[in-house]
Amino acid sequence: MDFKQLLAYRKAFELSMYIFEATKTFPKEEIYSLTDQIRRSSRSVCANISEAYRKRRYPKHFISKLTDSDGENSETSTWLDFAFKCNYISLEEYHKYSEQNKEIGKLINYMIINPEKFGVKVD
Repeated sequence: MDFKQLLAYRKAFELSMYIFEATKTFPKEEIYSLTDQIRRSSRSVCANISEAYRKRRYPKHFISKLTDSDGENSETSTWLDFAFKCNYISLEEYHKYSEQNKEIGKLINYMIINPEKFGVKVD
């Protein structure tokens, strides 16, 4: 299986692209702060899932990269809070993106708790 087939990866990639589109409307003064930060963190969720999957031969590395991914997902949640409070995204967008973010967190945590279901040889 390719990491791009993982549900957590697909959902995280989808959210990252929604965030990319939404941030195109953020004020110019946010380009090197909120815009950059939320784009980076949401993309890092995907990148860390892909790295984790390639390191699944090594259980501790697999879990470590997924933990990094979970941390980036939490950071994305915080940036979504700021984007909403600054009125850069609507309440509807905020709820939609936040729910997706929570779902991604659950999927990542499922992978952390059940590494053997993702090809990791657990002793």
